[in-house]
Amino acid sequence: MADTLTILGLESSCDDTAAALVRLRVGERPEILASVVEGQTALHAAYGGVVPEIAARAHAERLDLCVERAMAEAGLGFGDLDAVAVTAGPGLIGGVLSGVMVAKGIAAATGLPLVGVNHLAGHALTPRLTDGLDFPYLMLLASGGHCQFLAVSGPEEFARIGGTIDDAPGEAFDKTAKLLALSQPGGPAVERAAETGDPARFAFPRPLMDRPGCDMSFSGLKTALLRARDRIIAEKGGITVQDRADLCAGFQAAVRDVLAGKAARALAACPEATALAVAGGVAANRAIRAALEDLADRAGLPFVAPPLWLCTDNAAMIAWAGLERFRLGARDDMALAARPRWPLDRRSPALIGAGKKGAKA
Repeated sequence: MADTLTILGLESSCDDTAAALVRLRVGERPEILASVVEGQTALHAAYGGVVPEIAARAHAERLDLCVERAMAEAGLGFGDLDAVAVTAGPGLIGGVLSGVMVAKGIAAATGLPLVGVNHLAGHALTPRLTDGLDFPYLMLLASGGHCQFLAVSGPEEFARIGGTIDDAPGEAFDKTAKLLALSQPGGPAVERAAETGDPARFAFPRPLMDRPGCDMSFSGLKTALLRARDRIIAEKGGITVQDRADLCAGFQAAVRDVLAGKAARALAACPEATALAVAGGVAANRAIRAALEDLADRAGLPFVAPPLWLCTDNAAMIAWAGLERFRLGARDDMALAARPRWPLDRRSPALIGAGKKGAKA
């Protein structure tokens, strides 16, 4: 393997269009040479959530421009690259397909090797990009579409210890924001409102904490918030700013307690873990982050969380995960398929409660 590897990464699995370049020199820490992310918040604002067709069209229009900007920022040409890595799933199929087709076009035109990357692996391997974390470690991957505890033993070795059987926490945050007429994306909006709220005012449940294991559920918590909101409206004829803040604070505290409580169980089930790591958009929530950091401290383990800008979807994590696979000899050809579902742990049974969308990833 060459002493230096430089990888172009593409990400388009949901509503962020991104391109990045990552370089690794033997004996040195990896370097993010450029990272370009174009969000689509304004495009979806009127709909209260991400519209897959709009997202796919925006990716198709913007991804080549993001690649051009990233290459210019890094001062590189395609001849300076060793491979192109792309999110091949899981995600909104139109967006994933847009990215895969752009990556195939680049590979065909330049002769560069093509490496398909599982979006979840990108999040799960980010602590190695940012902190050089050694295997094995326990990863809590919590985002808008996914939530699971993973024992990470290698670039392609993931064992699921537990996961959500229904809504992901990020999805629950988005739905909560919608129920309370807050802006999207819901996570930051709920967190801002919760800053002035009383988390003890409403007795929200901590789902599945009364059962063994590390599986989680957030759908019932969202329903509990809906009922609390409706009670307030019935009593007062509406809700005040303080009511909304208290609802957000109570909801956030419940999610925090579930994630921290289940993380403690996951650590007990993974005694070989050398660190507790967290990634995904929900990892940007300061209350959740603080609770997990406190848990790791009490367990005598390092707590590793990427910078906030690397917690949300980005292409640097895809470039890095592709580089990790590339070093193992992984190569894909023009038959690389876009996948709406792609479990990291293919040996564990599918989580129950996945509904019409199929098995949780």
